[in-house]
This record gives sequence, C-alpha cells and structure tokens, in this order.
Amino acid sequence: MSYSRNLAGKSIWITGGAGYLGSAITRELDAEAEQVVCIDLPGRAEALVREHHLQRTIPVTLDVNDAAALPAALDQAVAAYGLPDGVAHLAFSSSSGHRLEDLPAEVFQATFDRSLTPTFVLGRALAEKMKDRRAGSFVLFSSMYGIVAPDPRIYVEPMKPNPIDYGASKAALLQLTRYFAVHYGPANLRFNAITPGPFPPAAVQAAHPQFAADLRAKTALNRLGVNDEIVGPTLFLLSDSAAYVTGHSLVVDGGWTSW
Repeated sequence: MSYSRNLAGKSIWITGGAGYLGSAITRELDAEAEQVVCIDLPGRAEALVREHHLQRTIPVTLDVNDAAALPAALDQAVAAYGLPDGVAHLAFSSSSGHRLEDLPAEVFQATFDRSLTPTFVLGRALAEKMKDRRAGSFVLFSSMYGIVAPDPRIYVEPMKPNPIDYGASKAALLQLTRYFAVHYGPANLRFNAITPGPFPPAAVQAAHPQFAADLRAKTALNRLGVNDEIVGPTLFLLSDSAAYVTGHSLVVDGGWTSW
C-alpha cells in the first residue's frame, strides 16, 4: 500500500483560512485539493479568493468562535458543500492589552468560551457526521505557548507578554486533540495538532525590531518562521502520508522549545 501527500479529489475545510498562517495554507490547498471551504470573518475569505484568483476555494463567512451558533452553522455548511475529508482549524480568540496582574477573570474565561469550547463543538460535530464514513483528518492549531511560557524579558513596554489565557487555552487544545484522537480512532478519524513557534508577521517585526531579534535569538535555527513554512506540515497531517499518525503534536518552531 502506498500513501501520498496528494489531496486530489478531497474536500478540505479551513477555519481562519484568510489569516496570516491560514492564507498560505488555503492558497496551497487551492492548488492541490478538489474543493476548499475557507471559513473566516466577514469579507476576509472573499478578499483572499479575489486577490489570489483562487479557483477551487469557496469563501464562507462564519464566526466559528460562537459556540452556541456553531452546530446549526455547521449543519448548513455540510448541506451546502458536503462532508469534508479534512479540517484545518486555525481560528482562535484571546485577550489583549492586559498584564496577568490586571486581567479580569471574566476576560480570561472568555478566551475559553470563544476559543477552546468552539474547537470542542466543531471537532465533535463534524466527527460525529464523518465517523460512519470511516475516514477523515483533523488538524487543530495550538502554539508554542501551549507547551512553554512566554519569556517576559523580551516583551518591552508598551508590549505586553503573550496573555496567560491564550497559552492556557492552547495547552488545553493539545489535550483535546489527544482525547478526540483516542475517542474517534476506532472510526478511523485522525486528530493531530500543529504547534507553531515564532511566526510574527512583517508588520510586527517592523514595529518591534528588538522583539523580533530576541525571538530570533531564542530559536535553534536563529531565524523566524515565515507563513509558507507552516504549509507542508499541515498538508502532511491532512493527507494519507500521515495515515498512521494520530494524537500527535507536530511542533513547527525552528527549535524554540528544544532548550
């Protein structure tokens, strides 16, 4: 039996598919998959499709961080586009502008309500629909800050350290991935995580050059990631090349967490 990274004939859904990392994945999926359903906030997916002249990508406006509305929205999407063969889930929510000392408890909780809980709802809802088919792959996006804490010394005012609610929710997502993998493994559904390291957009690097230099210095490769470098690992986990990989966190961080 041979396995391939070829996604021809497959339908892939991607949430947050017009974001900095998501857009690179969506563009490559458009070239390789039969159908791509790019889910993002109003106008974002449509703009990506227009700008890059994507031919196989369907832009869908949906706030996947709204857990209460998500089941009905997913039912509508499945009715319109069919069941996916693979799902890449990049959408997330996080607080900003607060230090740990002044972060309100309700703002901390809101990250779980709008990031972790919707991931649970989305993964379970689609897996339940896909399990009778006995095929499918989910790739959930965590973060290096789900496995290590941010170094507060490199966040110089007016920057605030990466917020605790973000890291805690991303750590919980790794356990969610493992739990889903074990629960749905008998149905031949695979759940894995991508755990990115430092991928700051160019605008962030330009606005905070010392921060970018400090990030770079903490990687084993002594450089920052660019968004195209997240594509290969994601497509690998979505494809049949990873047919015997489940419950795994693929860390793509230039060696940031190696020391």
